[in-house]
Amino acid sequence: MAHIIVVGNEKGGSGKSTTCMHVATALVRMGHRVGALDLDLRQKSFGRYVENRRAYLARAGLTLPTPDYRDLPEVDAADLPQGENPFDLRLSAAVTAMEPVSDFIVIDCPGSHTRLSQVAHSLADTLISPLNDSFVDFDLLARMDMETGRVKGPSIYSEMVWGARQLRAQAGLKPIDWIVLRNRLGAQQMHNKKKVGAALEELSRRIGFRVAPGFSERVIFRELFPRGLTLLDLKDTGVDQLNLSNIAARQEVRDLMAALRLPGVSVQF
Repeated sequence: MAHIIVVGNEKGGSGKSTTCMHVATALVRMGHRVGALDLDLRQKSFGRYVENRRAYLARAGLTLPTPDYRDLPEVDAADLPQGENPFDLRLSAAVTAMEPVSDFIVIDCPGSHTRLSQVAHSLADTLISPLNDSFVDFDLLARMDMETGRVKGPSIYSEMVWGARQLRAQAGLKPIDWIVLRNRLGAQQMHNKKKVGAALEELSRRIGFRVAPGFSERVIFRELFPRGLTLLDLKDTGVDQLNLSNIAARQEVRDLMAALRLPGVSVQF
């Protein structure tokens, strides 16, 4: 069966689609068959990222490793079994179609709570939750006492992940490997970064996730999206010399792929 990687949280602007595209493309570059789904049926940022890639490659006459992105299949209401949720059926059909031809399936979730997102979390073998590295976004994971800095309890999102873990346990499936990515790490506010890091480490022991470094705030990410490119593609598109920022960013991709500890994956790029 394909290993399912779900990228999710319930906040926008945390870098979910960028993470999806870089993880999926890195896996394809390492020789794995990768399916891709976007469950944000309104924005489809991940889907548009892949579409931009296909269009750019066609214009440039290039062939680069690309994940097999598909839209969710439509479901005829007449074919819907009584009591069946149409979103459940659409996601199940998409995963069922991809599994025989995929080693990994990367699923991007919307930045809000939806039925599709809830079901996808229960399918996750690996769950990646990008988090902007500040206390503004920390409440995605937990409720904080802002006076003392102590964690008061898990957030609604953390409780949803806990529910997904229980469903998998009841079905006899292996536990979710949950990784929280510290995205948009900057060079400033070192004291605040240390406080966020300490709070994440404390919370990780309480609710069971691993903390990994994600992507720093870089202009290059905004420049890559319109062409559907990733940091791993630059040399193949005529960029002979990478600047120091781009080299550092490529290393962040390597570090992320190593931190995920995906089965059968040896990070070589």
